[in-house]
This record gives sequence, C-alpha cells and structure tokens, in this order.
Amino acid sequence: MKHVDFRRGLARPAATPALLVLSHLRWDFVFQRPQHLMTRAARTRPVYYIEEPVFTPQPDHLITRQDASGVRVVTPHIEAGRSPAESQAGTARLLTGLVRDEGLAEYDLWVYTPMELPVTAGLQPRVTVYDCMDELANFKGAPPELRGREEALFQQADLVFTGGYRLYEAKRERHLGAHPFPSSVDAAHFAQARSGLADPTDQRDLPRPRLGFYGVLDERFDIDLIGELARRRPEWQFVLLGPVVKIDPADLPRAENLHYLGMKKYAELPAYLAHWDVALLPFALNEATEFISPTKTPEYLAAGVPVVSSGIRDVIRPYGERDLVRIADGVDAFEAACAAALAERGTAAGQARQERADEYLSTLSWDRTWADMSALIERAAAERGVLPLVGVAND
Repeated sequence: MKHVDFRRGLARPAATPALLVLSHLRWDFVFQRPQHLMTRAARTRPVYYIEEPVFTPQPDHLITRQDASGVRVVTPHIEAGRSPAESQAGTARLLTGLVRDEGLAEYDLWVYTPMELPVTAGLQPRVTVYDCMDELANFKGAPPELRGREEALFQQADLVFTGGYRLYEAKRERHLGAHPFPSSVDAAHFAQARSGLADPTDQRDLPRPRLGFYGVLDERFDIDLIGELARRRPEWQFVLLGPVVKIDPADLPRAENLHYLGMKKYAELPAYLAHWDVALLPFALNEATEFISPTKTPEYLAAGVPVVSSGIRDVIRPYGERDLVRIADGVDAFEAACAAALAERGTAAGQARQERADEYLSTLSWDRTWADMSALIERAAAERGVLPLVGVAND
C-alpha cells in the first residue's frame, strides 16, 4: 500500500489509523475528558494511551495493559537517577519501539501535555492534535518550561481542540486550526440518578438537605467558601467526593456537617447524585480557574439536581445565561443561591428549569463531540494529501 492524494479518488479509505495519546493524567484517575473521548475512539481504531513515566531501578521498559473499553494503557518505566532530558529521551526510544513492534504503519498523535513533547521525537504521525483541556501553565507547581513547550506544540500540531470557549479565545490567535470543544455529557448515565437508585452506604445516614460536590480537591476548590458555608448553615450537610491533590489535607475545613467521602468511580456517581438536594461548583476565582470548563456542570443537570456555581466563565456561558445554573460569587451570594435552589425543589419553577436543562442537554453528547473531532482529523489528513488508501497497487 502507498499513500496517494485522496482527491484522485482511486480507492476507498483504509481502516482508521491507530491513535497515540500522550497524557499527563493516569487512565485510572478521575474519569474525565480524556477517558470519555478515548473510550469512543477505541470503538473504531486502536488507541494507545501513554501515561507519564514511572521511575524504577530496572532498565527502561513499557508496561501495556488492555482496558475493558479497548484502550491500550501504556506506562513507560524509566530507570531512576537520570536528568529530565535523559528520561524523556528514554521514553522517546520506547515509543519508537512501540510503533515498530505494533506494526503501526499509520497513526495519529493526540497530545494533552506539552511538557512531554520531547518524547515524540522519533514519531512520524499522520496528523497531530493538541487537545488543550486546561491552561496547565496556570496550575500550581507548573514547570517554567511549559509555555515554551506549548509553543513548540503549536508549531507541530495540525489541529488544536480546546476544552472550553474561554480557552478557545486564548488559543485561536496562536493556531489557525483551533476549534472549541467544551465539556459534554453522557446524559443517559447520569439520568440514572432520577430512577430511584439506592443511597450509598457512606452517605445513607446523613441528614438532609445535602449539598454535594465531586471532583479533584485542589487549588481550584474554594475551601474558604465551603468552610464558611458549613459554619453558617450547620443544618446543611456538605458531601465532598474526590481525591485531595496539590493541597495539604490539613488545610481543608473541618466540621460535623462536612463529609469528605473520598474518590468514587464514575459508575457510582449517579447513586450519590440521586440523594443530593443541590450540586455545587464552589471554585475559587484565580489563575487556575480562569479557563476551566467543568465537565460536572452538564452531569449534575443530567442527574436532575439544581446547580449553584461560582462565576466561572464557561459555566456562565452557556448555563448561567440560559438560567440553568445559579451563579453566585462571595459567601453571602452563594449561601442565598443555595437557599433559593433548595426552596425551588419540587415546585413548578424548579420543574420548568429542569425541562429547559434537559432540552439543552439533548444537544450535547460525547459521541457527537468525538464524531466532530474525528471528522476534523480526517479532513486535516486529506488536506495534507496523506489519507491512506487500500486497493492501490504499488508503482
């Protein structure tokens, strides 16, 4: 088989090439954007999800396992004691070997983490995609080299997808192939919360009302806001699900009505939501949250739970503007919004708000998002004249 210009129309396209995904997030961490997209990609093409390395005393090697979704999770094990540049060079050699050993004549590259760009040195992808899901350079502890690596990735990438509209506004001037793909939702999964699921055992005995949050508890989470709300409203029970990352757990507020229940599996979330009265997006307004587009916003709504959020741009637009989510900044306003959400439950106004939310959610799905992304990848490949074809004899 050889590559020919698809515009000649000489044959039908071959099977979709493999996808190599370079990520800073562990596959088994919080189920979020990469997992939603790659489980769908794996339905039609081989997907290799390459995690950041694990450092060990052993020589460099790869550990690969098959996830139930079909995604191949690849973890580089790099010999400890090397400089960062040497370690990345070792990973680059392993990935070159992976492509060779797997017989990947054609593959696309999908990058989440610009910091790991040097490990792609030996790769020759058909199309390179930068899925910019966050402004990582604004996160706590971000390395100073990150912005320069991102600029290099912009030069290499054929397409740039952004995790929200605010991020798109920041990136579109830097790449002509930028496209906004804000957080979507598996509405059917979260709608299970409306079907009478049993209350999980670790929250079953908590009084009502319950105000809940799930997600990573890090520098984006407004611990002062939650602490003050808990102090003011001892009759409200705050249920907080998720791992504590990059902040000292000792800094989290403590009170009898604050319940830290730890990280939960994606499959478990509807059961928790089914027994919440209000779902919260209590994000601090800082550099780390300027560009976020919380995946949990449409998930909360799909579960049928009223939502109160701080003034995150990608929550205000579209959810606040459509009056689907209450937006409130500052503890006084946030407390009042939570009280209003509680008062509206079971009323005609609450039902009307949920109907508007359901109508909007009907326009969203991760399936549709992946289909649109995939179409852009194939168009980019075609425009480069490298679409693989079958049934064409070598000259």
